[in-house]
Amino acid sequence: MPAPADGEDRQARRRAGNCVACRGIRGAITVDSNHGQDILAASRELLEELVAANDVQPEDVAAVFFTTTLDLNAEYPARAAREMGWTDTPLLCGHEMDVPGGLASCLRILILVNTEKRADQMVHVYLKGARVLRPDRDNHPQG
Repeated sequence: MPAPADGEDRQARRRAGNCVACRGIRGAITVDSNHGQDILAASRELLEELVAANDVQPEDVAAVFFTTTLDLNAEYPARAAREMGWTDTPLLCGHEMDVPGGLASCLRILILVNTEKRADQMVHVYLKGARVLRPDRDNHPQG
């Protein structure tokens, strides 16, 4: 009998719980001011909450994207991850789209992590004023 096609094999591994997938973990937090120390503190707080809520191990992280609204430009939020020891993880900073009426002073993080968890098992964290962004994802205690 021929070996199963890769897609069939992947489905069997997934059903058996042996398949690692790259999953996204999202979060956001509002920042008190456009000062470097406030941006780093908010970035660190959100990153620590995302890691704890999802039991993320740094060696399982494929990459992390940090975005800020245009009013936050005093510091690179990824610097907080470097200071936490994430020296081998690809990190990228950018600005969020400037949508009229959008939430100001907001820092967002997207962690791409290799995991055996299903997408619906990932815990997304929205803190402080950013809780209004995804009230449907309010699956994490107030931070």
